[in-house]
Amino acid sequence: MSLPPPSPHRVEIEHLVRRAIYRRLGKSAPHSAQAPNPLLVNVSARHCHLTAAAVEVLFGPGATLTPMKWLYQKDQFAAKETVTLIGPRSRVISNLRILGPCRDFNQIELAMTDSIALGFDIPIRASGLIKETPGCMLMGPAGFFEMKEGVIRAAPHVHMNPDDAAFYGVKPGDFMRLRVGGPCAVTFERMLVRVHPDFKLEVHIDTDEGNGCALESDTPVELLK
Repeated sequence: MSLPPPSPHRVEIEHLVRRAIYRRLGKSAPHSAQAPNPLLVNVSARHCHLTAAAVEVLFGPGATLTPMKWLYQKDQFAAKETVTLIGPRSRVISNLRILGPCRDFNQIELAMTDSIALGFDIPIRASGLIKETPGCMLMGPAGFFEMKEGVIRAAPHVHMNPDDAAFYGVKPGDFMRLRVGGPCAVTFERMLVRVHPDFKLEVHIDTDEGNGCALESDTPVELLK
């Protein structure tokens, strides 16, 4: 059974309501409310992206990924399927979630604490830049798949569409700052900009970074050029 289409996210509804209130009151909206789209900051837990060929090796001929939960970005989902990652010195992570749909390269994204526990020395890379990165072995219910490369720590990044990029005055490959408020306020100085017409405005940081700034759903956040 397929998943029902995703409902609008809470931040999208709040953004529309906030803009409507300022407009009705005839007041000048703050910068965040003037933005074409709301900003969402999500903590991205360890996961992997796989090719269709790798999925068949791990789960059997003809196997495909089964959507379990829609993610914020269009058509992206957490799959029901998971794998076991076997790292250096046979250290493992069980139930490593696969994100779909399948891609044309295999990539595993870990936080620094994950890499230390596994015995990896992994670089910080933008997604897809996997040349000369460590590899590993993956185990699924139907077999093993050896990755020659592709284990990275994902660079903190922001997804945005062209309207967002024009509003903030940035282009693909630029870096922005992310100011996080709250009791552990911190500013991330190198937030890689990624632009695509299908993207929603969303920042991805890993679990170490999210824990370090005590990020919660109501933590104030702001993107700065």
